[in-house]
Amino acid sequence: MTVATLLARATRRTVLAHVRHVRPVAPHRADGLVARVYGQVERDFGMLAPPMALHSPAPDVLAASWTMLRETLVATGPAGRAAKEAVAAAVSAANRCPYCVDVHGAALVGLFPGDGAGPAVDRLDDGPWGPLARWAGRPSPHGPAGPPPAPAAQVPELVGVAVVFHYLNRMVNVFLRDSPLPDTPSLARGVVQRTAARVMGALARRPCPPGAALELLAAAPPPADLAWAGATVLADGLARGYAAIEDGGRQVVPAGVRELVAARCADPQDGPAGISARPWVEDAVAGLSPVERPAGRLALLTAFASYQVTDAVVADFRAHHPGDDALVTLTAWAALTAARRYGPALAGGPDVTEPTG
Repeated sequence: MTVATLLARATRRTVLAHVRHVRPVAPHRADGLVARVYGQVERDFGMLAPPMALHSPAPDVLAASWTMLRETLVATGPAGRAAKEAVAAAVSAANRCPYCVDVHGAALVGLFPGDGAGPAVDRLDDGPWGPLARWAGRPSPHGPAGPPPAPAAQVPELVGVAVVFHYLNRMVNVFLRDSPLPDTPSLARGVVQRTAARVMGALARRPCPPGAALELLAAAPPPADLAWAGATVLADGLARGYAAIEDGGRQVVPAGVRELVAARCADPQDGPAGISARPWVEDAVAGLSPVERPAGRLALLTAFASYQVTDAVVADFRAHHPGDDALVTLTAWAALTAARRYGPALAGGPDVTEPTG
């Protein structure tokens, strides 16, 4: 039995405790598509990661999220895992997602030989990954940012990781606690962080051939905003993931909310200003019917200020849509609608994101 298998089994009971607002499917109860995804996550990522498990009440959304993550970050490719982890950590910091900063910062540190020899994640902009981190952490999705400071062959992977983490950070901010690390006294935290870095680094070094997740979802034509990905396995995986989450959005998200979020995401001058997004959100949903407003609030906050989604916002949505699957599907649709805007800009081209009403 491999170390990865032992780790996957040992963490199965604890990782689900990180999830809030929904009840994820327990591994021993998983069947069908959820079981297939869980099997791949444990095999290729090394454990049943809570950012994946939180999607399990909506199986197609779970498959889409894993396919996008696997075929960008996890699959072995020309960019190398360390560069991709640097992008993941930088995007997560920009999105105020401490959970993902801890996980992917630990993986980045652990990929370097020697205890404590890796880059300091809290000073990533100043280290060897500085140019890549500054590129990935740009705050605006509108207007060309220029391609990443990397060879052309690496661009699809690096842009793909950035887009996927703009999506995942939003979902993690809504559904997970602030850190995967246990609460420990400050003197012990360094030991915990070094241990996490060694474990995550070892898992990230394992080869992972591209394409295994494609079987989980039906093929889909690539949309215009995926032109930067070219004719690659990564593009195929993202197209399938985009289509699955879009289909779920059409079934769950009210049409008026879809139109509102798509329009706000497409407007380069629009978005919340200041510390709190709530006044902006209340103005934005005023034109919706009273029944649609809870979904509108949750969708807009997920898209623009996911760290400000509160228990009350979720409860208001649940009053009209009580199922866990609806909550996961709506937030996934809003998160991906916001994340897709970053692909063309980070690849250095015009913003061609298609409306998703």
